[in-house]
Amino acid sequence: MTALAFAGFLSRLLLQTSKPLVVVVDNASIHAAKAVSALLRLPEFKRLTLYFLPPYSPELNRIEILWHKIKYEWLPFRKHARSERVEALDGIQAGFGKEYNLTFC
Repeated sequence: MTALAFAGFLSRLLLQTSKPLVVVVDNASIHAAKAVSALLRLPEFKRLTLYFLPPYSPELNRIEILWHKIKYEWLPFRKHARSERVEALDGIQAGFGKEYNLTFC
């Protein structure tokens, strides 16, 4: 993902609604890049707000919760060859929602 790709995503997202829109983002550099900041200053983007999570808040970022679950519970704790890791992750993805479940409280 690049800042320009993220800016394009935001542009397409705005086309989906005519209401004000808030997008919650983490502090990845692409979210605060010059290209994105410039886009947000354009008149047609006035109804879009980026809400930045606090700098270190993995408990608020669902992808961090998912990665933690994969790394520490679903993957066997051992050194994996790249092909084994890819195969294990493919298995988790295939079983997600059936064998592997994630609940956000």
